[in-house]
Amino acid sequence: MNEPGAVRLRPVVRDSWRRSSALDPDRLPSLGPDGDAIGDVRAAHPLAAVLPVVRKLLLRDTEGSGLLVAIGDADGRLLWVEGDHVALDAAERMRFVAGADWAERLVGTSAPGTALVLDRAVQIRGHEHWATVVKGWSCTAVPIHDTDTGRVLGVLDLTGDVRAVGEHALPLLTATGVAMEAELALERLRREARRTTVGRRPARSVAGSPTTAAVRPRSDPGPRSGIAPRPVTRVRLLGIDDAGVEVDGRHARVGGRHSEILAVLSAHPDGLPARALAAAVYGDEDAVDTLRAEIVRLRHVLDGVAPGLELASRPYRLCGPVDTDVADVLASLGRGNRQAAIRAYVGPVLPSSRAPGVEAVRDRVRRRISESVVEDGSVDALVAWTATACGAEDVAALRALLALLPARSPRRAGVVATLADLGEP
Repeated sequence: MNEPGAVRLRPVVRDSWRRSSALDPDRLPSLGPDGDAIGDVRAAHPLAAVLPVVRKLLLRDTEGSGLLVAIGDADGRLLWVEGDHVALDAAERMRFVAGADWAERLVGTSAPGTALVLDRAVQIRGHEHWATVVKGWSCTAVPIHDTDTGRVLGVLDLTGDVRAVGEHALPLLTATGVAMEAELALERLRREARRTTVGRRPARSVAGSPTTAAVRPRSDPGPRSGIAPRPVTRVRLLGIDDAGVEVDGRHARVGGRHSEILAVLSAHPDGLPARALAAAVYGDEDAVDTLRAEIVRLRHVLDGVAPGLELASRPYRLCGPVDTDVADVLASLGRGNRQAAIRAYVGPVLPSSRAPGVEAVRDRVRRRISESVVEDGSVDALVAWTATACGAEDVAALRALLALLPARSPRRAGVVATLADLGEP
């Protein structure tokens, strides 16, 4: 066996090196889809639904830690790589980036690739990697399964310095993996529940009311004009970084600044002047020239994916029949159906965005849910909300739930522990 360096190996590593013996240790991982293409791959992958869980449990404290969190598909291709910014820059040199293929059969021993081969948790320390370029890094990885079928869906990985294989790394990743699998099972139940109710809901319009964050269909000619009405453009913003656009059953992804512009304008149906929109998207009202260039690009994108939706100017606004998942949540709250709102709230608005306008929309939606469930005073609604990733950090909701639970309720201990973890006495 052509081992890159004479070292004493653990059995799991020795076996992996034997499988890797025909590989060039200086070979870098191959790069697959990038840009919009990787966005499409991510959107279609089942693990996209549990990103909020990973971000809550692993990513919240990674800045400045030198650690990265990655999620790969069942073949070993990385789909998401997030974490400390310095580590992200350094990891690019070994192609530990979204779209790179880290399958063991291609790059040899690594935690994500070897965990997928063995279908179990694996820790690989620096010198134990097969590829030379990775020997300065350590990693822990666990496979993620479909709990219904047992099929491997992908892999969760923690990469960095020796802390990535420290005594707490494996229990933390294992617990996060269990939480991901549980959330996937819940999401399946939600989909099945929605399928049983589809067709029973009355038709509704989400146009016109700023309180629902819906976009007013300004230029829909309607059937009375003798012109066929334009199809409704459906925009998804919750729990995903790249907005999803659906028209007549066709799906597309809109990434980066375009997602942020759509999120901000969908929350302002009357539109925003250029300087206000620049401030909301870039945090700088003087960035109007940059905004205008991005608006031109977004118009071109919308012409291809949602021709019935017009991006008008003076002020900038969306014109055409539009619906959003944010509007669904707020409309359910407006009708007093808090359980439906919580089910529809699959995660924060564009969770990775730091655009001031997006953060304002994100905070408003989360605050509206919190205020509504606390005001309602329903134990069921409070339990459902505090069971979500966002609601689990809602101190007001947790305190309201604690006040309503009977003295001997088994849930009280969990609520008290959560409040303590949040630093609340």
